[in-house]
Amino acid sequence: MYEKITSDFIDFAMKNPTCFHVVNAIAKDLSEAGYEELKETAIWDITPGGKYFTTRNNSSLIAFKIPKKDVLGINIAAAHTDSPALKIKGLNAEMPVEGSYLKLNVECYGGLLMSTWFDRPLSIAGRVMVKEKDKIVEKLLKIDRDLLMLPSVAIHMNRDANKGIAYNPQQDLLPLFAMTGLESKASGKAPKKSNSSLLAEVIAKELKVDQKNIVSCDLFVYDRTPGSIWGANNEFFSVQHIDDLECAYTGLRGFKDAAFTAGQTSMPMLALFDNEEVGSGTKQGADSTFLFDVIGRIGEALGYGKQKIDSIIAGSLMVSADNAHAVHPNHPEYHDPVNRPLMNKGIVIKHAANQHYTTDSVSAALFKEICSIAKVPYQEFYNRSDKPGGGTLGNISNAHVSLNSVDIGLPQLAMHSCYETAGTYDAAYLARAMKVLFSKSLITGNGYTFK
Repeated sequence: MYEKITSDFIDFAMKNPTCFHVVNAIAKDLSEAGYEELKETAIWDITPGGKYFTTRNNSSLIAFKIPKKDVLGINIAAAHTDSPALKIKGLNAEMPVEGSYLKLNVECYGGLLMSTWFDRPLSIAGRVMVKEKDKIVEKLLKIDRDLLMLPSVAIHMNRDANKGIAYNPQQDLLPLFAMTGLESKASGKAPKKSNSSLLAEVIAKELKVDQKNIVSCDLFVYDRTPGSIWGANNEFFSVQHIDDLECAYTGLRGFKDAAFTAGQTSMPMLALFDNEEVGSGTKQGADSTFLFDVIGRIGEALGYGKQKIDSIIAGSLMVSADNAHAVHPNHPEYHDPVNRPLMNKGIVIKHAANQHYTTDSVSAALFKEICSIAKVPYQEFYNRSDKPGGGTLGNISNAHVSLNSVDIGLPQLAMHSCYETAGTYDAAYLARAMKVLFSKSLITGNGYTFK
């Protein structure tokens, strides 16, 4: 039987459809657990034994606990908050068709599986910048009703549909939003002016603001299909954004549950970055200075010099957590002949000779020791030698903060679908491993040990 953390995660994923909602929810959770928020625009006053977090762009977050003893290293778990999606092209996104249909102009964010977005209930979420008197404020938007649809072309109109379709994002992925003129016919009211924006009107009504005060937005289309636990023995679950919210959520759970011992010398740190799905090259991505800046500010606030900070980084470990590909039941041939992860069989350690994954023999051994202490199973993943896979944030972050790093994830199917599938046992495994990571001190020198 699956553990409760799986149903908790499904609820979390359904409530938080964008990176902005994810970070807002985690920030609230940490605040309620006694963590103090540090603003990047302020001078940091931190003390040994304190618990803190900071955000950047309200879409990335780093949380940490300061050991009471001298800091010798940092145990970091990193994941990302974003997922592939359809992003709405601003407030001027309405596209009339045939004089009555109104669709929305969108573009692809990340490498989404386009076919999965058709014929399912969709809506809009993200953030909106609103003018309030003399200042501009950020407001979260989640329209919690079925609002959009991407209808497929009928088989009668495209007899080759089942032979495979090459989708054109500018033509095929624009969701249907409304029909115009219906209100005037039914009510006798004058039709809306051609320069009015129904999208802005819907946003303003949802946020309870004046439409003319809406300045700009970052809005995404999201899938409203309810999450589900299924299978003959409830061994599978499906929901939006399993990649990579499952790792972000289990990392958070392990971080909060970890015992903070008086003799701990490794600083526990949870780092959640945005924009991994589009290359991480933003001010809030893993390819930014965010992690480097936070570590430097912590060291400076504790009175450490550069050499001390450098020695702390050298004695650190990053667990880069981003989900992994389980063997597909209909296409097992896509996977390595020997290393074949399965759902519900444990955490996946990911390897790549081209170093798109950072795992090496040292970091793999360290993570296997963590799994041994936590008493959780692990598996290993390599791509087929003739099918190079993608990378993740570990090696990107390592270019800015160089330390031992291992890439891991939980096995799943349909990665980058808008409705993904994973095993109901695995979330608990990773939460337990993360709890050990955050509870232990990594001792380096003559070998490695966790104490």
